[in-house]
Amino acid sequence: MNAGTVLELLSAGSDDATALSTPGGAPLSYRELRAVVGETIAALNAHGIGREDRVAIVLDNGPHAASSFLAIAAGTTAAPLNAGYRAEEFEFYLTDLRAALLIVEAGKPSPAIEIATKLGVQVARLHQVPARGAGAFTLEFPAEATAATTRPGPASTDDIALVLHTSGTTSRPKIVPLAQRNICASAANIRTTLGLTASDRALNIMPLFHIHGLIAGVMAPLSVGGAVWCAPGFNALKFFGWMSEARPTWYTAVPTMHQTILMRARSSLEIIRDHPLRFIRSSSSSLPPQVLHELEAVFGTPVVEAYGMTEAAHQMACNPLPPGIRKPGTVGIAAGPEVCILDDSGQPVGPNVPGEIAIRGANVMAGYESNPTANAEAFVHGWFRTGDKGVMDDAGYISIVGRLKEIINRGGEKISPREIDEVLMDHPAVQQCVTFAVPHDKLGEEVAVVVVLREGAEVTERELRDYAATRLADFKVPKKVLFRPEIPKGATGKLQRIGLAQKLGLA
Repeated sequence: MNAGTVLELLSAGSDDATALSTPGGAPLSYRELRAVVGETIAALNAHGIGREDRVAIVLDNGPHAASSFLAIAAGTTAAPLNAGYRAEEFEFYLTDLRAALLIVEAGKPSPAIEIATKLGVQVARLHQVPARGAGAFTLEFPAEATAATTRPGPASTDDIALVLHTSGTTSRPKIVPLAQRNICASAANIRTTLGLTASDRALNIMPLFHIHGLIAGVMAPLSVGGAVWCAPGFNALKFFGWMSEARPTWYTAVPTMHQTILMRARSSLEIIRDHPLRFIRSSSSSLPPQVLHELEAVFGTPVVEAYGMTEAAHQMACNPLPPGIRKPGTVGIAAGPEVCILDDSGQPVGPNVPGEIAIRGANVMAGYESNPTANAEAFVHGWFRTGDKGVMDDAGYISIVGRLKEIINRGGEKISPREIDEVLMDHPAVQQCVTFAVPHDKLGEEVAVVVVLREGAEVTERELRDYAATRLADFKVPKKVLFRPEIPKGATGKLQRIGLAQKLGLA
């Protein structure tokens, strides 16, 4: 089924089949999910909210975050926000989005409510209806009457379904508007790559204000009539209990989540044995090959690394499942859009020549909102420039060298942080590491790394530097090694090199 809208995508499931479920709750059938979506569109329309009006969603993770996203995206424009934001952040995002409505959970305080009131944004309270199943809800609007919308009904293919902001690590966050056809095409790409069927059940532990969880975790399995078991956020202590209850066939996560799960896996081997997974998927940042191999050994199932970004409605490339060839250390082959490598002039290069990774296809956004400068920089000859440096081999497998903005410039010597990560991850004492740039008064930038050691392991800074020196040129060896119990992460669990020096007090 090739859906062009969210509403069409939800027609894939049989009426009585489970669409959404969650710990300890009754499942939500596809019939009920479609009913909730229809009721929500009607309620929004009756209160002045119609197609392409911006609706901010501030909810904790779980089935209601999934169902509300689907219902709102089916008839208006969904703008999921991190419920953990502070008031100042909510003020920026609600203003920048030009939100017409804010949805929060009834009875749950949030600084977003006060900010919405200050900005004159209508607030609706979401009430759970557990008797109908996990994720069923109704919306309570303010008592004052609101005129009906002039753009009622379900969204059309070219309407904007979802707006998200870029991370804004090095500049003001940019708005990424994704049309109905963009997110449905991406869900179809993931479904095809993973060979999903109606008998698959996804265990979603990804946050549902991020493209990875929304598209790979929710939309892709629903697009084929499968089920999604929604965890209330990521918790490594509860993961294997959830796995036992959910009986999933697969899950998708970012590398830091996989690493944390591995730390708990040895005490849960019986659950892993009794509930075998068909595969494990990793995306959103680089998965160290060492972690991939350990995951496969512990879970006894293939691990596929995918490559995605918000501007592509998530997936761009992915390693194929068996009997296809998986190449650890690569993000696989093009998996939906066309992918090429561009030189500095924006022209495609041949195999094994490094350059900037670029994409084009049905899942790629048309352009950043109200940002002609960014669009002029991002698009060249019809290709969207990802900002990632990479290389494609003769068989089409893509290796990412690193973000162009993350490349360390040490006195003119260009250094890929990922190369150093992969060397240090081979040391038996290292559980996790991230290489990053720190300011240097003469060289401009110097190489530093923050390391998390395996439980009970010991190693000195000098020993790690000596180990790195056996496999790296002298100028690539980290000059500063910091040991920490954990590495600061972004809201989605990703490790972020840019800005890490400031977070660790080194800038």
